[in-house]
Amino acid sequence: MMMMIAILNRPHNSVTIHLPIAIMKLSNILALAFISSASAFVPSTTTQTRSSSTSSLSMSDTTTESTTPNATMPNPVIKLAANGMSLLKPIFGLEAQLQAAVLGAISNVDKEAVAGDIDVLKSQNKVLIYTYGLSPFSTEALSILEASGYEYTNVELGKEWFLLGGEASETRVALSKLVDSGATSLPKIFIGGECIGGCAELAEIVDNGELDSKMKLAKVSNKNKGGSDKPNFFTNLFA
Repeated sequence: MMMMIAILNRPHNSVTIHLPIAIMKLSNILALAFISSASAFVPSTTTQTRSSSTSSLSMSDTTTESTTPNATMPNPVIKLAANGMSLLKPIFGLEAQLQAAVLGAISNVDKEAVAGDIDVLKSQNKVLIYTYGLSPFSTEALSILEASGYEYTNVELGKEWFLLGGEASETRVALSKLVDSGATSLPKIFIGGECIGGCAELAEIVDNGELDSKMKLAKVSNKNKGGSDKPNFFTNLFA
């Protein structure tokens, strides 16, 4: 079962904000270049992925059926590109701070409230992921989690970073403070309240066979296992 939460920004004055066009264009061009160049060096593979139709919901459940009991193997092209995105961290970090400062001020966003909202969601959800709707890295991370069968909650900040409003922009910056690298990119994934990083880090723990152990430690339910993990009455009675 996957829960999807859409961030609804507080209304603000109708003011058009033009961030430095050079930064925006450079960020997008370099991001696309990483994905394109990565595909040239990684042999093509057939990756089984699932697509589930979701709509913008506010704290509502979306139930999907799993087609495989095993976690899908990470897409090598996306994984390589995600690792390469760390080179763009200074550019995205500068852009994120500027965007949050301008849009957050216009929307009169309370930074402490934003941080508090993140803490509440972390405590209420054993697996929590913050995503962009159009990001290939977010899509890949969601595909891995969905195929694994473990329950998770998806918080979509917006379609992409340059389409965020004030509250979502501040949330993006607040999330960057929860990882050692300070990266502002999404997705950001929390398991048992601990941020493991993004798409590259999730792919790494899947490749290393560590996903199941992390999920079990956090006591995350797995829909693929049906009732096998539920307590057995007779076993408990004679234990």
